[in-house]
Amino acid sequence: MVSDYIIEPKNKTSFYMGKRDFVDRVDRVDPVGEYIICHLMPFKVFVTLSCIFRYGRDDMDVMGIAFRRELYLSTRQVYPPLQDRDKGIHTKTQAKLLKKLGDNAYPFFFEFPDNLPCSVAMQPAPTDVGKQCAVEFEIKAFSAESQDAKIRKRSTVKLMIRKVQYAPEGEGTAPSVETTRDFVMSDKPLHVKASLDKEIYYHGETIKVHVNVTNNSNKNIKNIILSVDQISNVVLYSNDSYIKCVDLEESGDSVSAGATLQKTYKLLPVLANNRERRGIALDGKLKHEDTNLASSSVIKEGVQKDVMGIMVSYRVMVKLIVGGMMGSSEVGLEVPFKLMHPKPDAGTEHAEEEMVFQEFKRSYLKGMAGEDEDEDGNVSGGDDMAPKEK
Repeated sequence: MVSDYIIEPKNKTSFYMGKRDFVDRVDRVDPVGEYIICHLMPFKVFVTLSCIFRYGRDDMDVMGIAFRRELYLSTRQVYPPLQDRDKGIHTKTQAKLLKKLGDNAYPFFFEFPDNLPCSVAMQPAPTDVGKQCAVEFEIKAFSAESQDAKIRKRSTVKLMIRKVQYAPEGEGTAPSVETTRDFVMSDKPLHVKASLDKEIYYHGETIKVHVNVTNNSNKNIKNIILSVDQISNVVLYSNDSYIKCVDLEESGDSVSAGATLQKTYKLLPVLANNRERRGIALDGKLKHEDTNLASSSVIKEGVQKDVMGIMVSYRVMVKLIVGGMMGSSEVGLEVPFKLMHPKPDAGTEHAEEEMVFQEFKRSYLKGMAGEDEDEDGNVSGGDDMAPKEK
């Protein structure tokens, strides 16, 4: 349980959230409903849910055009409440919080549209500064006289949340690809087949690639190279495509003319081996938490892909280096697969845990018009910013 709050002279508004990861189940998305605002100040309080596609640093604005696009924005007035408080309770966590926090607590509730992308970011180079190209989700609470009034930083608190996907149920069909290549001055062809054990692999899981080579040609196979490629399509503004190798195996295996080969190779695409590489897509992360390679994008049928921000897919590449009198040539196969997180057990996913409040405190600085904020939406306020549990 995480909280953040706004401090004005003699007043306070606290912002509580039960979780920061919300699951896209393709046919529906978990609602943003385990949040409470506890109000102790004589102003209106509003909460917004926004989805932002960022494709450049904020300080790179050109001719007034910002390198960001707001894909979605929804606003709720929390205080004074516009309906009976009990009607605003949608989750068990909200009910428990209301009981714990008392009469000054007010719930709010958002539902994600089904056409929004998941949280994903492009990894910057070690020398890059500022925010990277990313799809981000943000919950913001602010106190103001009206929804359209100018919002002061010291009257605002923001927390990043994530929209994530788990692997769908069902095994799917194990992918298998094969090809036959004829060569000039060779009576018989080269036949190659590559297959995987399953369609969906989990992050951190070894991928076994089964390769069968029947070389009836008069050419010699000099080497077999395998790789896992991540394909990231930035479809929102330019439809750029980035192909990054996230694991590579140069086997050195050879297959002479008239010979065969049956062998299983192992590949392991993980972020730990790619942390210095710019342009690799990652799952969106919260500050101070680690992340992983971006999960494969799975979208609902009928949803337009051009509003999905960044689409991610994976493939295993198998390349055979074929020797010849005029130089080497390649015979390649592409085997697509999905890389995702496993779905948690139902008991784990819905378990009621003891509430622990982690507090990110904002001090009221007399005489200042506002305060700086860090990239995660938790306000920087000096030494008293250390998280506290209560």
